[in-house]
Amino acid sequence: MSDFSADWLALREPADRAARSSRLARAIADVLADTAELRVVDLAAGTGANMRYLSEHLASHGAGAFQASGVRVQRQSWLLVDRDAALLARVPAPGGPLRCRVETRQVDLATPSEFVKARILDGPALVTASALLDLVSRDWLRSLADRCHEGGASVLFALSYDGRIRWSPDEPEDEAIRELVNSHQRTDKGFGPALGPDATGYAEQCLANLGYRVQREPSDWVLPPASNDLQRQLIEGWAHAAAEIAPARAVSIEGWRSRRVAHVDANRSHLVVGHEDLAAWPLHGAARAGRVGRLGRAG
Repeated sequence: MSDFSADWLALREPADRAARSSRLARAIADVLADTAELRVVDLAAGTGANMRYLSEHLASHGAGAFQASGVRVQRQSWLLVDRDAALLARVPAPGGPLRCRVETRQVDLATPSEFVKARILDGPALVTASALLDLVSRDWLRSLADRCHEGGASVLFALSYDGRIRWSPDEPEDEAIRELVNSHQRTDKGFGPALGPDATGYAEQCLANLGYRVQREPSDWVLPPASNDLQRQLIEGWAHAAAEIAPARAVSIEGWRSRRVAHVDANRSHLVVGHEDLAAWPLHGAARAGRVGRLGRAG
């Protein structure tokens, strides 16, 4: 399974927050509006960025709400799951008016027997993950969809890479590098051959076949020159991935990397990285969805 440092997760969190579909977060909140105590499982949670974003949106739209002495109170219960105990140790305690109980649990999600034994999908109203689906295999994702369906859980999967990268200024090798990166995205990340750019489409297929209503929206990173640290990390990572797929082209790839970093250093690099968010819920929850029914699929 791919490993991510706390520094990398902190670097990408502002871009993630800016990119995510607030409409899909509202859609899920509407579906779960009658849930007095909302139980959420966050898979591959890292340091808790998904919870920090989503708990606010769920609370502001009434999910996990109840009346106490005439006062509307928000209550959520989150289980954050990751294989990296060091990342989970960085999850901050919840604060503010949100009554949010947080538990962390170290589980290797790539090991089916450990995943099942941990019983982490027993009973949540919502299963969520961020930047996970493109790392997993078809079998793993199909199994996850089945488990969510068995428990009647809604799902919200955010920021799955969809294969699109646009750089500005252009370089002649851009398209070739993108194709190599996408090939690398489909290699084994610990779960079997990864879905890579096909992840959201396959998730939609699995969930629709199980009777879920599914909504997708783009959640692209749009990175201006001021995002130079994140851009630089991405370029370095893509060059490394491309060289792993095509070692015979290492000289050309290094030239591309050098020119791309020069654009970043000169504060003239603009970058768009394509992602998608997906929300889905069992049809028995559709009547509570309110404005969800008016959401159209975008992207």
